[in-house]
Amino acid sequence: MSGSLDTYRLLGRSGLRVSPLALGTMTFGSDWGWGAAKDEARRIFDTYVDRGGNFVDTANQYTSGTAERLVGEFAEDRRDSLVIATKYTLTSRPGDPNSGGNHRKSMVRSVEDSLRRLRTDYIDLLYLHAWDFTTPVEEILRAMDDLVRSGKVLYVGISDTPAWQVSRMQTIADLRGWSPLIALQIEYSLIERTVERDLIPMAGEMGLGVIPWSPLGSGVLTGKYTRDDLDHGGGSASAVGTRKNVAAANGSLTERGLAIADVAGKVASDLGVTASQVALAWTLRDRRVTAPIIGARTLGQLEDNLGALDVDLPGTALAELDEASAIELGFPHEFLNRPMTRNVTFGDLKVETAAHR
Repeated sequence: MSGSLDTYRLLGRSGLRVSPLALGTMTFGSDWGWGAAKDEARRIFDTYVDRGGNFVDTANQYTSGTAERLVGEFAEDRRDSLVIATKYTLTSRPGDPNSGGNHRKSMVRSVEDSLRRLRTDYIDLLYLHAWDFTTPVEEILRAMDDLVRSGKVLYVGISDTPAWQVSRMQTIADLRGWSPLIALQIEYSLIERTVERDLIPMAGEMGLGVIPWSPLGSGVLTGKYTRDDLDHGGGSASAVGTRKNVAAANGSLTERGLAIADVAGKVASDLGVTASQVALAWTLRDRRVTAPIIGARTLGQLEDNLGALDVDLPGTALAELDEASAIELGFPHEFLNRPMTRNVTFGDLKVETAAHR
């Protein structure tokens, strides 16, 4: 693993080169009660870019639009050297049924607003932010392709969407000659590994680079929470309030999450690094992962996170982490990997499948 942000990687099936850690900006702005004020956000941004980082992640409604405005201001004098990714879908006008969602009207309006806030005339990567289970995929793909053809968007990706739908969309885009999806942004961490069932294998097969969000489990994997912080009410359904509230509402601050954090802390102590670095290094071990998103609120947190690029997890550490965080893959994965099934399928042949690589 490289210890440098300027050891760039190709994003999915594209020729776009991005840093191995993306700078998340959901922490830019104090509108939600727990983010970084402008001056600290500026220090975080400048340090990331000065170290060679070029991949900046934001969204139309992060901190109610403040995140995009700050990114636009910070990036203005070096815009072309950066890969700025933003997202559409989140509602911008409560009460207006068309101000959010995956449809063309929401997409086009959101892109125009993002361009204004970002002080730019193009977006490097536009994600669909979250699946709405309503809009026809052909409408989404054609609208994305129109934006690419117009030059307002260069590449398109998708976030928080079922694997079967993403693979269907990618196939339609290929068959119709529309702009393909090059990135899949999903929650992925030692606490949230269910994406290993279908989403990550699908991304590898369909040519999408995996961009994990919340690789630190909403901060739980840093070791900063204890059993005293458990919210047995489950937190509130809002990003406003405190980071602890977000961790609880997101399902990371649980007994299981804390138990996994304990093991990450032990591994970190054994290696002489921090728990955050262990958690980030663990996500980077998978070749299908392009760049986990780091969402620092302070310059110190950013510096710590960047240190993950220097961490090489030995086999014993990986085994400990995998055992603590293991999930059941379920059907058909476990059925297909049973010795009986493999014997009936392949006989005595020693055949390596993708699941065993």
